Amino acid sequence: MNMTLAFRRFGILAAAALLVTAVGMKPLYAMGTNNPPPPTDDGNKKKKKDNNAIEQQQQQQAAAQFLRDYRAAREMILAGNYQGGIAAMHALGHDAHPDVANYIGYAYRKMGDYKDSQIWYEAALKADPNHVRTWSYYGMWQMEQGNRLKALDDLQKVNLICGNTTCEEYRQLKAVIDGKASY
Repeated sequence: MNMTLAFRRFGILAAAALLVTAVGMKPLYAMGTNNPPPPTDDGNKKKKKDNNAIEQQQQQQAAAQFLRDYRAAREMILAGNYQGGIAAMHALGHDAHPDVANYIGYAYRKMGDYKDSQIWYEAALKADPNHVRTWSYYGMWQMEQGNRLKALDDLQKVNLICGNTTCEEYRQLKAVIDGKASY
């Protein structure tokens, strides 16, 4: 085997390994999880290397409060109270959080406001390009818009992120594409 061919094969294998590593490194918070990670400081404040105990306690309390309020807002949306759920999500003060933006987009989609829904799905994906639940919901949005090919593209993204075709996000989007379900 000549050196050029060997380097080319090595390069392809290295690129594939990097892709697998990049996809696998980010934790997945599927389905707009009931336990999303709390929002992090945007870097607006200078971080100290060692937070004192009071600061750590305040951060834990803020994270717990975010989780309680997020869960309540999510339950409102899942129960069909879309306007109230959107207001509650906005009240969290973290619209750029991928789980928050995803559920705002979901609520707008369920109300038939496809323009605002698209804006919020894209905001969620900007915050986390591997947010599997958003890709699944965005694929459903695509189907509702009559964009089957785009929905199939989104299904492939879900497959790549999940690493299989058995994750719930893949199965739900596939069922919508196949005309067996609607979400």
